[in-house]
Parts: sequence; structure tokens; C-alpha cells
Amino acid sequence: MLFNSLPFLYFFFPITYVVFWMLTTKSQRYIWLSLTGYVFYSFWNYKFCVLMAFSTLVAYLAGLGLLRWKDHRRRRLCLILPVTTDLLLLGFFKYTNFLLDAGQHVSTWLGFEMNLPKLNIILPIGISFYTFHTISYVIDSYRGAVKPTKNFFEFSCYVSLFAQLVAGPIVRFRQIESDLENIDTANRSKLLNIGWSFFVIGLAKKVLIADTIAMIIDPALGKYSQLSMMDSWLCMLGYSFQLYFDFSGYSDMAIGLGHLFGLRLPQNFNSPYKALDISDFWRRWHISLSSCLRDYLYLPLGGNRGSSLMVFRNLMITMVLGGLWHGANWTFVVWGAYHGVLLALYRFTRPQYDQLPVLLRRLITFVAVIIGWVFFRSKDFTMAAHLLSAMFIGHSGIAIIGRPLLILLILLAALIVHVAPNTFEMDFRWSSLATVGLTALFVLSLFMIYGSKSTPFLYFQF
Repeated sequence: MLFNSLPFLYFFFPITYVVFWMLTTKSQRYIWLSLTGYVFYSFWNYKFCVLMAFSTLVAYLAGLGLLRWKDHRRRRLCLILPVTTDLLLLGFFKYTNFLLDAGQHVSTWLGFEMNLPKLNIILPIGISFYTFHTISYVIDSYRGAVKPTKNFFEFSCYVSLFAQLVAGPIVRFRQIESDLENIDTANRSKLLNIGWSFFVIGLAKKVLIADTIAMIIDPALGKYSQLSMMDSWLCMLGYSFQLYFDFSGYSDMAIGLGHLFGLRLPQNFNSPYKALDISDFWRRWHISLSSCLRDYLYLPLGGNRGSSLMVFRNLMITMVLGGLWHGANWTFVVWGAYHGVLLALYRFTRPQYDQLPVLLRRLITFVAVIIGWVFFRSKDFTMAAHLLSAMFIGHSGIAIIGRPLLILLILLAALIVHVAPNTFEMDFRWSSLATVGLTALFVLSLFMIYGSKSTPFLYFQF
């Protein structure tokens, strides 16, 4: 089920919302949010609800163990066993065929053939996100950053909360622990304005901007070998804005839905295309993921401590694994490595780079990010090579259909992301003008949904 679909807007959400506010106790609301989370997930594939329930139960029991046991050995087991279990499940469903394919290529390169089978594995939607929820909960409980909950349904609704279940933000338990504990006293009217505003703005980002851009660039990128230099740049500019408005739109909708149920989910985007350097970009883009990679991978590896070589190693491991988290494809690995190199270059040239004019630094960062998106968008290296060749060497090609509209959309998107405030910087005190504006956006988005098939969010594939 999609946030931008009629069944969600007309049935699932209204029923979930009305019943939630009719319930009065913590336990009732925990159970209801848990139940609706599994119902929401089952619209995709009900069979994988068992997988999510198993992951939830393992992490919950680990939390109880950490509450009960104080000796080092058993606490380590409560950390290692659930984290290993989650990683093995994620690895099996997401990376088995990738590893088999890599093994096949290595065997061919070494001169002998291995007929490794390709398994018919369905990737459970959202597994990368809810796995991060359970892993972060166990690690934070082990570190003492959070006190494990004894209430199973409190933890269950944290993991299966439909607002952030399949594409984030990656919410750590401690970030909404207070709201969960006070869910029975949440102020419905106080949260309504900001919740509904975030949801409508996110819906408009997705339906009116991201999907409209996609209608033009997807067919064009399907014929990437025929693109000229100008159209290659237009497509990658369009994709950069499509990806931003699609994913930040989802995040805004998730945050809005969270507020409507008394839960304040964290900010996931902070005007990333306004970044002045690549490190600044990663503090602004997909904040929940980048902060998890920093706290649970980069810092444990040593972070900025040690020699320059060790720092470079830590950056590369973190970013390569971050790229691989996005998908079982070598293009994601290269995308992650590319950003690792950019981060290292910035770190070692920072005194000189930071002396450049602000607008030039922002332009350099934005162009560097666009180049990285080539690998992120490409299905293979052939496509990436063609696009990069067209962008920087150039050759003749056919004009893409809808080029004038694409240029207008790019200009509008650029104005919004480079000049306008982001959603968290807006004032959500509803004036008459704001009410009319948000209502118009919602109605226009509904017309677009009626007129075309609802499209999944890009990050659903991860």
C-alpha cells in the first residue's frame, strides 16, 4: 500500500486515525498501531509479516536479557545473537544472488566454471529499514543509551509503525521513546496542524514534482545510448531532483503521519543541495541513515582517530557498505566508494577548499553529487559509462520528448531546493492563506492520483 494511493487516503488512514484516537490507554494504542502496521505491510506480501515479527521478537527478548543480566558474557550474547540473526536474514534475502553472481564471475576470471544457481528470492519490502530499527535498539540497549522496554507491544509498534515501516526515516528507539511512553496523553489538536501540513507537502512533492519529472526522464533514460550531451545533463539533473522530491516527500509524509499519531519522527533531510561540501551534504541527506552509519560503523572502526591512511580506510569501508545497503548491485558499491573518495579528498584539502567562495563551493558539491547519481541510477556500468561519456565528451542524439516541460520542472525544483526553506523551517500556524494553499495542493495531488497509476517511492526498492 502506498501513501499516495486512494485505498490509503480513503480507507486505511481514516480508519486507523479515528480508532486510534477513540482508544484511551497506552496498551490499546500500542496494540492498535502494531496491528495496523502488520495490516499495512500485508498489502504488499502478508507472508513476510512472519519475518518482521520474528526479527521483532528476537530484539525484544535481547532487550529483556540486557535488563536482567549484568555479567559481561551473557550481555555480549544478547548483543551478538540478535544482531547476527538480523544481518543473516538481511544478507540472505538481499545479497545471496549478488554473492552467487560475484562467485560466478570470479570463477570465470580464474579459469574454471562454477555453475552456481540463481535462487528465486523475493526481497521483502522495507527489510533494510526495520532491520536497522531492531539492530540499533539492541546496540543502544547494550551501550546503555536506552533502557529496554518490558512492554512487547510498545516495541512492536515502534518496529512496525506504518508511517516509517518500508522507507524510513530510520528511527532509533530513544528518539521516540518519550512520545511512546506518553502516547496516551498526546495532544491531538496540537499535533494536527503540523502533521497534516507535513503530509500534504510531502504528497505534493511526490505526486506533483517527482512523478511528473519521472514521466519525462524514465523513457529518455530507457534510451540512454541515444542521449546528447544536453539531454544527458537534463536527465541527470531531473533525476537528482526526482530522487530528492520523491524521498524527501516520503519522509515528510512519514513525519506528518507520525505527528498525527502523537509520535515526533526525526528530520531526514535538511536542504542537502544547499551543502557547501560533501561532508556537509551527508549531514543533510538521508540524515537517519548517515547518522546510523557514523555511530554504528564509522566511529567503532576508529572514526577520525589514527593516521590518515586509517581514516581513509574507515571512510571507504563505511561508504562502500552504505552504498551496498542501498542495493545488491556493483553500481551501488561504486557509488559508495565514489563518495568515500570525495569525503577523503575534502578532509585532506579542507583548509584550501573552505577558502573558496560560498556559491562556488555549493556548485562544486552539487555537480559532484549529480555525477554520483549516475552510478546510483544506472542499472549497470554500461549505462553509467554511456551517460558519463555523453555528459563530458558529448555526441549527437535525438531530442527527448517533453524537453521544454522538463526544463521548467528543473528550474522550479532548483528554486525550491536551493532558495526556499525546507519543511522543517516553515511556520505551521494555519492562517487563511496557508489553509487555502495546502488545500489546493492536496486537491491537485488527488487529481493527479486519479489521473494516473500510483507509483511506488524510489526507496521502496532498498
